Amino acid sequence: MRRFTRIALYAVYAAGCLSLAPAAVAADAWPGRPIRLVVPFAPGGGVDNVARALAARLTTGLGQSVVVENRIGAGGMIGTDYVAKADPDGYTLLMGTQTSLAVAPILTPSVPIDPRKAFAGAGLVASSPLLLVSNPGFAPRDVQQLIALAKQKPGEVNYGSGGIGTTPHMAGELLSLSAGIRMTHVAYKGEQPALTDVAGNQIPLMFSNLVAALPLVQSGKLRALAISTLQRSPALPDVPTVAESGVKGFDAATWFGVVAPKATPRAVVQRLGREIDAALKDPALRRTLESQGLAVQWKDPGEFDAYIAGEYEKWQRVIREAKISTQ
Repeated sequence: MRRFTRIALYAVYAAGCLSLAPAAVAADAWPGRPIRLVVPFAPGGGVDNVARALAARLTTGLGQSVVVENRIGAGGMIGTDYVAKADPDGYTLLMGTQTSLAVAPILTPSVPIDPRKAFAGAGLVASSPLLLVSNPGFAPRDVQQLIALAKQKPGEVNYGSGGIGTTPHMAGELLSLSAGIRMTHVAYKGEQPALTDVAGNQIPLMFSNLVAALPLVQSGKLRALAISTLQRSPALPDVPTVAESGVKGFDAATWFGVVAPKATPRAVVQRLGREIDAALKDPALRRTLESQGLAVQWKDPGEFDAYIAGEYEKWQRVIREAKISTQ
């Protein structure tokens, strides 16, 4: 009887080893052919630039071509959905962002993706703070004065953005909710037209991507009120953060990271994470990213999974409480 029990145990153990074998073989053999890194936005934009710089360095590290493929539409959801449904073999990846992984999935119910369930994070690559800027003629000169004016005149202070669901729009709504004020959002077809109108005093203020607003601040056409992240920016070390200005815990940024379909073998995801980490230690790549106004911000696969979940839940709350809709 004991002999049969031992045989049964050996059989179970062998079956378990066999069930793990395909994943182990796949991980050992990966990558055996070129890899696609899907960018869900147009060529030439900020996300595309980050993806192409990273892909060139990963090509060297992995010994296989990493080819950037643009699949645009629906606020980034066309490309995001494509990767979510791709074979989980490590050969189709997504350059994800705060918009495509934490905002657009909530604002686009026609493409039902929960990024926490659809993707495995390979690594956070970089982030860019936003800059709260105003027309120099706008009376408030800091965040506390802005909050005081908005409380005095609910709904009368307008702020711009490049469109509904963009990071600058979401930052404006987060500020309103966090500070207990009500401002009116004015959506433009792109960030540059909104910045032009702030400089021209058509609207008083907006959150803007740092790299876009910095030249206008340096020329005196805009006033910098605050940085959106928890740390100050080396580009403007004298400008306080929103959190330092009295809105405790305020944190909003544009971020970029690589994800794979959720069922991708963990060993493949971990290998990819190590290669991304190595790439980000390359001084040439760091200089390229920093020249675009980005800060290298590495998080490993497990940390990035947690970060995506936290961002999704934060912006889901903002969208619900601010009643934001694209309809």
